Amino acid sequence: MSPRSASVNEELRRRSRERLLQATVELVGERGYEATTLADIADRAGSARGLVSYYFPGKRQLLQSAVHRLMHRTLEEGLERAPSAEDGHERMARAIDAILGLTRDHPVLMREHMAGILQAEGFVRCPEQQRLAELLRETVVRSGSDRPERDYPMLRALLMGAVYAALVPGAPMPLPVLRAELFGRYGLAWEQGAPPEGDESSGAQGARAGDLSRFFATDRRDDAHAERVARQGAGRPAPEDSREGTRLEP
Repeated sequence: MSPRSASVNEELRRRSRERLLQATVELVGERGYEATTLADIADRAGSARGLVSYYFPGKRQLLQSAVHRLMHRTLEEGLERAPSAEDGHERMARAIDAILGLTRDHPVLMREHMAGILQAEGFVRCPEQQRLAELLRETVVRSGSDRPERDYPMLRALLMGAVYAALVPGAPMPLPVLRAELFGRYGLAWEQGAPPEGDESSGAQGARAGDLSRFFATDRRDDAHAERVARQGAGRPAPEDSREGTRLEP
């Protein structure tokens, strides 16, 4: 029997990785970090346990990659939403509101993410984090910075500080107060970005998490289709179990 093509294998592995990222943000958001095991994540993703270790060194690295994916896709969505924002100040306002919005809507997930950064493993530089950095750096440049190598790290630090301040147990700061401070620093008008409606809380009282699947290419029907096409091309019948593609061992 002819093996699957390299391109089909690569696509199936990419989708397996995507499902692991999505399962991680869902489970950690629901249960917290300690109550979520790698076996739980693999089961939710429909993947073999061994694939988790192939893609990620450990649970902490997996969580950081998953949250960085959520952050960069949320930021990307905010920057690109209609009407188009060419003005650099508007883009900066949207970037700030995207990160503060995640803090409001996913407090458990963001708190666990911040806690992980302070662990011995530190900050994980992964493809998801690199894309997030690119978007923030571009935002700094578009807002008028002539020294992004200085101003991008400062924006990143200010956003991380705001997330921490909003979620610190026992003494959270209200997100509108943090937003006003950041907007003042960058000379932004309150009406720019996505102004909070009414009296926003710090977000620590509970998440308003929506469907996150739009941020992850994880449709198992597409996996089954790719597998079927590959097997038909090789003169073999398609498998009955559409999850076969998710259990590839590299």
